[in-house]
Amino acid sequence: MTCQFSLNSPPPGHYGCHIRGTFLSHRRGRFWFGGSNQSVEASRRKDELPMKAIAAALGASSRSAGALLILLAAIAGLAPGAASVAHAQYRETISNDMRQCAPGGGPAVRVTVRGIKSSTGKIRLQSYRATKDDWLAKGKWINRIEVPARKGSMTFCVPVPSPGSYAIAARHDANGNNETDISADGGAMSNNPSINIFNLGRPGIDKTRFTISDEVKRMSITMLYFG
Repeated sequence: MTCQFSLNSPPPGHYGCHIRGTFLSHRRGRFWFGGSNQSVEASRRKDELPMKAIAAALGASSRSAGALLILLAAIAGLAPGAASVAHAQYRETISNDMRQCAPGGGPAVRVTVRGIKSSTGKIRLQSYRATKDDWLAKGKWINRIEVPARKGSMTFCVPVPSPGSYAIAARHDANGNNETDISADGGAMSNNPSINIFNLGRPGIDKTRFTISDEVKRMSITMLYFG
């Protein structure tokens, strides 16, 4: 069996394997068998996958056909557990690529950070899923952008994995030491919640959550400093 998976080259989202002289591929939410008009709807539940039909088309056992289908579906984000696996991906450091926020792009958030006090140190933006367990939890950020600070305003493009609910936190590490210095560092969050000594600079997710569809969402947040 040989397989080819192409996420970026045309046709987009096309995945396929050759097995026993037959080409099985996934396109547009359906599985297709090469050389015929037969197609089978993909399903998110393992017990709903049409193993017998696939086995008959491939001339293979239900077990081997099922294993192949699960593999293809996992790559396509359709297999049982695939959504939770994709959903659990964390800690991706990315560049500030504004092309991802161009018209027709998304889902992504175009974030303008205002009120940056100085051009020393660095600005770090992190996106989180809008859950109590993930919000500001160590290692639970999705994407991180880190660039040298520039006094005044800076704009960032923060892509998100899919439409849904998220939150964003920004930090000005004024001396670039990767430590929190309350007297010098600044912080900002989506929706500009109040940040004070009473919430220890950690407003709840209900204060910072926002939703996004398959779009480029614009947002402006203001850096706050204790010092």
